[in-house]
Amino acid sequence: MPVLEKSGYVGRVEWLGWVPAGGVLRAEPVDMLELSFSGVTGERHEGATRPSCVRVRNLYDRDTEIRNVRQLTILSTEELAAIATEMGLDRLDPAWLGASIVVSGIPDFTHVPPSSRLQNGDGTTLTIDMENRPCVLPGGEVEADKPGHGAAFKPAAQDRRGVTAWVERPGTLRLGDELTLFIPDQRPWMP
Repeated sequence: MPVLEKSGYVGRVEWLGWVPAGGVLRAEPVDMLELSFSGVTGERHEGATRPSCVRVRNLYDRDTEIRNVRQLTILSTEELAAIATEMGLDRLDPAWLGASIVVSGIPDFTHVPPSSRLQNGDGTTLTIDMENRPCVLPGGEVEADKPGHGAAFKPAAQDRRGVTAWVERPGTLRLGDELTLFIPDQRPWMP
């Protein structure tokens, strides 16, 4: 019996980005991403494992080697527009946020359930780990291009920062691809 069901929502890939390893957070726009089990070759978040960070500090000492479930950062067009409006900007460039993928058409995208899948028509499949909480790093990139607006990013992005994800089935993602959202067939946790 399948444990993932079609949600009825299909997103569309509106933007793709490549974040160089070892450099700044800023992504470079691209037309396609070749995804392996380690993510995107040569990218900042590539790898089967990664050093632990502040997100899991209550589990591990900093820099403990752990499974890399944040190979990709996925945001939504609709949530980016809401963040930009709250920041007083006409638009928010996903490159400033280190985005890998921007999708449209999936409401409340930041809060899709963990373990949900996004799958394109060729079978390339991404597993959503969890909400990507806002931090101050993108604010620096915003500030570089839009002086006076960088500090507004973190509060404006609360509950709208998208998700982190990892590659479950390798393949190619292209601009315009449709991504079917599959969600876990499980009731909410009620301890």
